[in-house]
Amino acid sequence: MSTFDDDDIPFDFFDEPETVEATQRRRLPRLEMPGSRGGGDRPPRPPRTPSPGLVPLARLVGLIAIAIVVVVALVFWIGSCQGKSQHDEYAAYAAKVRTIRAADKRLGKEFGDELISPGLKQSDLETKLALYAQQEQQEYTQAQQIRAPGPLREIHKNLLDAIKLRYQGLAGLGNTLAQAGATKKSSNLADDLTKQGQLLTASDVVWEQLYRVPATAELTQRSIKGVVIPSSVFLSNPDLVSARAFTILQARLTGASTGGTPSGKHGDGLVGVHVSPQGSDLTTSTATTIKVSQDLRFVVTVENSGDFPEVNVPVKLTIDAGGKPIRRTEHITSIQPTEQTTVDFANFDLPPSAYGNRGTITIEVSKVPGETNTSNNSATYTVFFTLS
Repeated sequence: MSTFDDDDIPFDFFDEPETVEATQRRRLPRLEMPGSRGGGDRPPRPPRTPSPGLVPLARLVGLIAIAIVVVVALVFWIGSCQGKSQHDEYAAYAAKVRTIRAADKRLGKEFGDELISPGLKQSDLETKLALYAQQEQQEYTQAQQIRAPGPLREIHKNLLDAIKLRYQGLAGLGNTLAQAGATKKSSNLADDLTKQGQLLTASDVVWEQLYRVPATAELTQRSIKGVVIPSSVFLSNPDLVSARAFTILQARLTGASTGGTPSGKHGDGLVGVHVSPQGSDLTTSTATTIKVSQDLRFVVTVENSGDFPEVNVPVKLTIDAGGKPIRRTEHITSIQPTEQTTVDFANFDLPPSAYGNRGTITIEVSKVPGETNTSNNSATYTVFFTLS
């Protein structure tokens, strides 16, 4: 058994000095980066240099985008210019057609008034018809000189046909009358005149159905807005060229040349008087209070009580409400047997004495040639005028 004491051991395993290797493994102190919490300025980061091939590519993309914008703008600008030019072309064409339409309207009205004018003589009518035909021929020549837009050129030919029918109808009426006067045979005159008059009514159908309707459809298909192809009606009253109207015309021409009096039942009668806008009717049994306003109108209804058409019938209105009486006269252009028509009297400037006092309104339908019964031609109504 050893007698050595553990406390006498000359060395200690736990007190060995640090080796070099252990020293080298010791962690070094961390260096603080500039700009971190530890302080110090962080050096600026060097700029990144783009790749040499990206700059030209970016420029090329930008130029392409600008070019596309310019091209699109040019396309829209050119399209708008073309659309405006096309619209102006069609508008100018329609304006020229309206000029012809206006001339035909005036001519048709003058022709209609001539047919129903009192005291009409055959020789005078022949002269007027020749003049009307000449004027319509001038309209035809003017229409030929109009240059229609390309899509309307074929349709424009139908406009020429309509005007040509009007010329032929007017010329045919004049020639028919002249031949009847030369041969002294007028038994079939009304039938012959009716055939020529049908050309005038046919011209309105051709203008509307073969010209205006397809021309308007062409504009709609091409999206041309704001341009209106005008319609045209040569005769506002087609009955003026009917067989019955020409039969009466024949009788009138014969009576005018011989100085005779129309035979048969003739006459017009007063049906009633309506006050507008208040909506009341005048009556001979009681007084009517009339509210006066700027749009005051008296609407007179007249009926043909005879067996023949009457033309150019005067209708007279007289207001007697103190002071100078107010007198007006209007005319019925034409009225057929059993037909009722109205005549308007408006634009009144009543004197101060008319208000609050008793007044009268008298309506008289003038006697027509051959009329024997005039008991229903006139009436007097008692009224009181007040401010509206």
